[in-house]
Amino acid sequence: MEEIRVRLFELQDLKYRDFHAKLIPNVPKERIIGVRMPALRKYAKELVKTGAWKEFSRELPHFYQEENVLHGYMIGELKESYEQVMGYLEEFLPFVDNWAVCDTISPKIFKKHPSEVYEKLQGWIKSEHEYTVRFAVVSMLQFFLDEEFRPEMLGLVADIHREEYYINMAIAWYFSFALIKQYETTLPLIESRTLDPWIQNKSIQKAVESCRISDERKEYLRTLKVGRKGKAESE
Repeated sequence: MEEIRVRLFELQDLKYRDFHAKLIPNVPKERIIGVRMPALRKYAKELVKTGAWKEFSRELPHFYQEENVLHGYMIGELKESYEQVMGYLEEFLPFVDNWAVCDTISPKIFKKHPSEVYEKLQGWIKSEHEYTVRFAVVSMLQFFLDEEFRPEMLGLVADIHREEYYINMAIAWYFSFALIKQYETTLPLIESRTLDPWIQNKSIQKAVESCRISDERKEYLRTLKVGRKGKAESE
């Protein structure tokens, strides 16, 4: 919708565009308007409230980064049925082409349907599309590390073996939060040193940066970092 694009350019901040472009190097700068995330989130809520999101959601693919971010935020705000929201989400996921769009998608309705969502995530994790896999891992982090956590989920994420940086970064992010929220259950996996060395070390790095882990645990986790061949660094 042209009026939505016009509004996005009214919200443009050129200094922010230059800054944000450095964070998503795989997106050409000419596709970035430069709209701050709080403004996009507020606008998404407005569009959902007025119903204007429906026509916009059918205009895929979008050209501008902010149009994709807006689309992701709108999916998160939808109060439609679970089946409808999931339909909109699955239409959009193939067009997600960077982490900044991927990580804005956080459907509130996921909290009400954990069993159905978990089943979907198990399929998405096996997708060939990089950012569908990342979305699945980030969703596991957001929605399945508290009361909905199951130990088997650690293995589901650990069994992802991909070369893409943004998938592996999401996996490391997931395990760092698993160490924060489910330490006793996650620790044996970290102690086994069976994860990819980069993921193992990045997970530990992110975990020990948290103020939610005791100094004693941080000290022990540091001993579990590995070298390139998967052996303990101290060996």
